Amino acid sequence: MAEKKITGKKKNNSSKTPAYKNPKLAVLSRVSDLLSRMTTEEKVAQLMGLWKGGIEDFDNEFLKDPEKTKEAFGIGANSIHPTFLGVKDTVEIRNNVQKYFVEETRLGIPVLFVDEGQHGMMRRETTVFPQAIGLACSWDPELFEKVYSVIAKEIRTRGAHHVLSPVIDVCRDPRWGRVEETYGEDPYLNSELSCAAVKGLQGSSNGKVAPGHVAATLKHFAGHGQPEGGQNTAPANYSLRVLLDYHLPPFIKCIKNVKPVSLMPSYNEVDGVPSHANKWLLNDLLRKEWGFKGMIVSDYYGVEQLANKHFVAEDNKAAARTAFNCGVQYEFPQANAFRFLPELLKEGKISKADIDKAVSQVLELKFMLGLFENPYVDLKTAIKVTKDPASEKLALKAARESIVLLKNDKLLPLSKNKYKKIAVVGPCAKYVSFGGYAGEPYHKVSLYDGIMKKVGAKTEVLYAEGCKITANPTIPFFNWKLDEIKFPSKEENMKLISQAVSIAKKAEIVILAVGENEHLCREAWAKTHIGDNMTLDLFGQQDELVKAIVALGKPVVVYLMNGRPLSINYIVKNVPAIIEGWYMGQETGTAAAEIIFGDVNPSGKLTITIPKSAGQIPMYYNFKPSAQMNEYISQDNLPLYHFGFGLSYSKFRFDNLKLEKVKIKKNGSTKVKVDVTNTGKYAGDEIVQLYIRDKISSVTRPVKELRGFKRVSLKPKETKTITLEITPEQLAFHNIDMKYVVEPGVFDIMIGNSSRDEDLIRTTLLVS
Repeated sequence: MAEKKITGKKKNNSSKTPAYKNPKLAVLSRVSDLLSRMTTEEKVAQLMGLWKGGIEDFDNEFLKDPEKTKEAFGIGANSIHPTFLGVKDTVEIRNNVQKYFVEETRLGIPVLFVDEGQHGMMRRETTVFPQAIGLACSWDPELFEKVYSVIAKEIRTRGAHHVLSPVIDVCRDPRWGRVEETYGEDPYLNSELSCAAVKGLQGSSNGKVAPGHVAATLKHFAGHGQPEGGQNTAPANYSLRVLLDYHLPPFIKCIKNVKPVSLMPSYNEVDGVPSHANKWLLNDLLRKEWGFKGMIVSDYYGVEQLANKHFVAEDNKAAARTAFNCGVQYEFPQANAFRFLPELLKEGKISKADIDKAVSQVLELKFMLGLFENPYVDLKTAIKVTKDPASEKLALKAARESIVLLKNDKLLPLSKNKYKKIAVVGPCAKYVSFGGYAGEPYHKVSLYDGIMKKVGAKTEVLYAEGCKITANPTIPFFNWKLDEIKFPSKEENMKLISQAVSIAKKAEIVILAVGENEHLCREAWAKTHIGDNMTLDLFGQQDELVKAIVALGKPVVVYLMNGRPLSINYIVKNVPAIIEGWYMGQETGTAAAEIIFGDVNPSGKLTITIPKSAGQIPMYYNFKPSAQMNEYISQDNLPLYHFGFGLSYSKFRFDNLKLEKVKIKKNGSTKVKVDVTNTGKYAGDEIVQLYIRDKISSVTRPVKELRGFKRVSLKPKETKTITLEITPEQLAFHNIDMKYVVEPGVFDIMIGNSSRDEDLIRTTLLVS
């Protein structure tokens, strides 16, 4: 990666270069020397972020005011936090800000810049990949590593070093507005994808940040993905066993296998203890039992929320004492509470050793990143990286693999030459939703644009909005971030529906795009900024639109664009073809059109169960044996669509399921093999899924648990033998004594292409 060196007169130069500025010395020696030279105030500054509201950076106008600049930057800082500027402005401002820290502060300690990167860098002029819940439906760890590597390079070349991603929460309540940021409901799948994401971001699995990569942050620790009532940051009062067996596996696997640089506690509480004040969680479990050596950074304003939201601290000073002593080392995005650390240190309420340890860790990261030698970035390199055609191709590949075909009554794929007039209708037809924490790409392709390009000039493509979901401006980042949600009137929407019906009457087939936008499914962080929902139904007058179009009697393809599972019961019963598109990023329309017209065979599989209604919640595939024994009076207890489900234009047959060893010791391993045949006429990818059930156990166990998967490509009539390993890790759980063990007994081994019983074939493993 090219670096731009900005030269200038160094402040307070002495005849002898300090040891910490000698790049030939070992990093830890440099850290030790620098730490010995720092005042308490300079040390504490390294534990605090700086932020200017999230939209504007500390720009060049700010830097022209020496008093303001000195007040903000004078004793250094841990980091500067995210904004939403383009390439040129970002690089210029960051270089100028960095120049101040390097040349004008007493010790010249560079500052870290922080960005978000859950499905692309959260800035203008960037590559936007499918939102996390969609990307996960690819079930492709190799793709994940490539995607997050591209994200890392775009972020790093613009001068940032620390990314507040990935979100590895296991989501077990689809009403939650942050569903879209997660990889779904399964601990095992989340673990595998999370490890791939961290490896892609950091460029290694040894805890070091490779050149052109960034420090990753695991979040949110812990229980954040199943908030009470589905409301963001609400309590997660679940048993220790539920936490250990469902919510925590992705964290422990990432920590052991790919060594993330940092971790972020969650906003919520567990058993009455907020995570930012949970000494057992952050010290006893995370540090001592798991051996986590990385940095623990607060969620935004998470420390002061101990005083103003959870009321376990009387003020920000008390909140700082509690959080710091419980293990939170750095306050983000700014030091509303940690500014009291010097005072608390003088009073003997926090320890110097803890201060020094936290400061040493962030200094070690800054040395490891090479910031003391090369603190600046080059604009030409940044532009080249973010305009790389390979990134655009990868975004398209990701979208292709992630789209899920939910239903197809012999309607798809469509022939490009069959129809003279196609109507593309709906509020999601021309608007490309990206979901939360998204950037704004150089280009984006709507569903309408993709279909227009695919069918060419010989086919007339008609368009009607159909109805509005919300009436706010459709600028993705601001549409997600701004508080107010404006709704259209029913009268306005009914007029739009009438217009859509008139237009659809002229067409031979209708492609109907409905769902959500960034206002309806997002992080709810205040009473004025809501994003959770008590219903999973289509919002507004979309159901009326669907019914009006279906009533025309024409073939209809429904394309869903959404951030959470939607209970589309009417659509499932009355529409012959349904595509779950989630938020597919900048290549939405291209990928969707390729699948609709058969250039690409759909292969995505759901990573979260789709309920028939919110009344079925909680609903996830790995439920306990007693959980779904009875139907409700008003409804059965089956989901609308099962975890792991997804159709193809081909059929895949599973045969010859065999275990290498049908009996193993509890510390032993075996392999399971199965033949997978593409019986159809289209080449395609299948996701082979391995589920296991412990038949008799000391505590109740789920009816099935995902314990392996593999993506396989097959030509028509081709058969491949797939081998998956079964190790003690796949069989272990926390027993009656809370010991993580494998209990001897009988295990059902199930393999197929979804978690649905009828999609699985079975054999038995004996463990002694």
